Amino acid sequence: MSPLVFYFAHFAVLAYALVGGVFLAFSDFIMRSLSLTSGHGGAEAMQVINREVFRWVFMALFLGLAAVSLALVVHAALRLDGAPAMLIATAGLVYLFGCFAVTVVFNVPMNEALAGMDLSQASTQSYWTGTYLPRWTFWNTVRTIACGLSAALLLFGLTTLSQSQPA
Repeated sequence: MSPLVFYFAHFAVLAYALVGGVFLAFSDFIMRSLSLTSGHGGAEAMQVINREVFRWVFMALFLGLAAVSLALVVHAALRLDGAPAMLIATAGLVYLFGCFAVTVVFNVPMNEALAGMDLSQASTQSYWTGTYLPRWTFWNTVRTIACGLSAALLLFGLTTLSQSQPA
């Protein structure tokens, strides 16, 4: 592995952990806090959060990691072998499927449904408490675990690769 790719992969470990940390905050206490607000406060706050998430820092990391993950999978398949290849490729695949795909298939459609709802309607509160909170939080927890696992697998892959290189 070239030194540039090696250092870039180390940055990816940090990025996986940072994105996972955002998701962890939501699964651990933000969604629970929003569920305890009175009236439609939680649903309204989540509508605002879902609009503001498109700020460049989080989205650059989140979307950039999809491209980086794909590049790691390809690099591991074509240029590495043994345990390092398996660990690094798996790290990329876990992010692509466990975080990125889960977001696109599950979380984003729920966000879009909530965004189009009128907060004054009883159906919005019913969707918020009966569907959105439990399902969104479940899939968000899957994303949290996927990011943490990707960071760990990539770190272990890089460590294994370093240890297998002649000194």
